[in-house]
Amino acid sequence: MIRRNRILRQSAAIRAMVAETTLTPNDLIAPLFITEGSGIKEEIPSMLNYYRMSIDHTVKEVKELWSMGIKCVLLFIKCSDELKDNKGTEALNPNGLMQRSIKAIKDACPDMVVMTDVALDPFSSYGHDGIVEHGEIVNDATVEVLAQMSVSHATAGADIVAPSDMMDGRILAIREALEQNGYTKTGIMSYSAKYASCFYGPFRDALDSAPGFGDKKTYQMDFANRREALKETLMDVEEGADIVMVKPAMAYLDIIREVKDAVDVPVSAYHVSGEYAMIKAAAKMGWLNEEKAILESLTSIKRAGADLIATYFAKDAAKLIS
Repeated sequence: MIRRNRILRQSAAIRAMVAETTLTPNDLIAPLFITEGSGIKEEIPSMLNYYRMSIDHTVKEVKELWSMGIKCVLLFIKCSDELKDNKGTEALNPNGLMQRSIKAIKDACPDMVVMTDVALDPFSSYGHDGIVEHGEIVNDATVEVLAQMSVSHATAGADIVAPSDMMDGRILAIREALEQNGYTKTGIMSYSAKYASCFYGPFRDALDSAPGFGDKKTYQMDFANRREALKETLMDVEEGADIVMVKPAMAYLDIIREVKDAVDVPVSAYHVSGEYAMIKAAAKMGWLNEEKAILESLTSIKRAGADLIATYFAKDAAKLIS
């Protein structure tokens, strides 16, 4: 033999030297669930060791994440039922929970990159990502609210808005609204290829945002489709997206790679709640090694082409990496 491939696998040091993919805390986005009140840190039953927190605990968490090298958080809020309506009115409240959370985090940790979820489902009495008329989720009226919502987040201090709704044309509308209001430095991370997936279940428990009727298949993508993901993503880039996202991640590694090859902007992937819950549950049963599963999963997502990974394992991964 003149080629012995095992030579470059024979020790941990050699394997580290020739590793093609390296995971670092810079790659990670930490999603945070925020609820009203003070002194609240409540575990989400379907997401072991993950919590809904009041703003004071969220600020402490952000400081800890920053100390671990994690430079970005993605905020989601749990809206009180009495504030929900069909038009997502509370989403535009300048003193709403999202707006107060942004300000508190930027005051406490100014350099932390704050991304914000832009969608109506946490604020909707129907639990849908858009305004409902005669049983239909309407597109254009929803887009108008999403643009106003993005401006509200930018006013509060958000660095990047992250529309997760999958309405048509919302990236251009948001970009124009930001520009017209002078927020020329606010970025957009578009959920460009967001599939109608069963893996979102625990997330909807966390925010009490499950749809009150039907499902989300008229706006989120069919998981059977590949070319459609490229079409959606390329349109978002043309409309002004700074970062594009594929969601979920682990069951869509092929889509991540295709998107990465097709665009010239950073690609993110969302390692979603169901993917987190599966690893947690299997580890609890003793069926796999949780730490190894975390690193293998996240490395595979990055290997597929993701520049950034939103994951509920962000803190655990940062500890393991260090």
